[in-house]
Amino acid sequence: MSKSSLTLSPLQTAACCSPLQREPLSIEQAEQVAPLLKAMADPVRLRLVSLVASYAGGEACVCELTNAFDLSQPTISHHLKVLHETGLLDRSKRGVWVYYKVRTEALDSLAALIGGASA
Repeated sequence: MSKSSLTLSPLQTAACCSPLQREPLSIEQAEQVAPLLKAMADPVRLRLVSLVASYAGGEACVCELTNAFDLSQPTISHHLKVLHETGLLDRSKRGVWVYYKVRTEALDSLAALIGGASA
């Protein structure tokens, strides 16, 4: 096996690279970030946040999001509700439609955890 074709697994890569943070998370930080990670761990919710963030102004109508999935509208609404309740999305009702907007502060908390910056 040639050394130039060495491929590391994600676990091996994590073991050889520098840590994400210089200090362990505090109890408060872990309690703040854990619900966000739990909500984002679902592929549909992760994609919903990505879709909302990709719209102009980081805001999208629920009617625009439903067509992106092979799921029923009530299922999409449930996932959006979970994202709203965890603080990842804000929502506002305009007539019969609900618009969702990414809460950048919540995403900043996740970015700080992953990027190693202090929140």
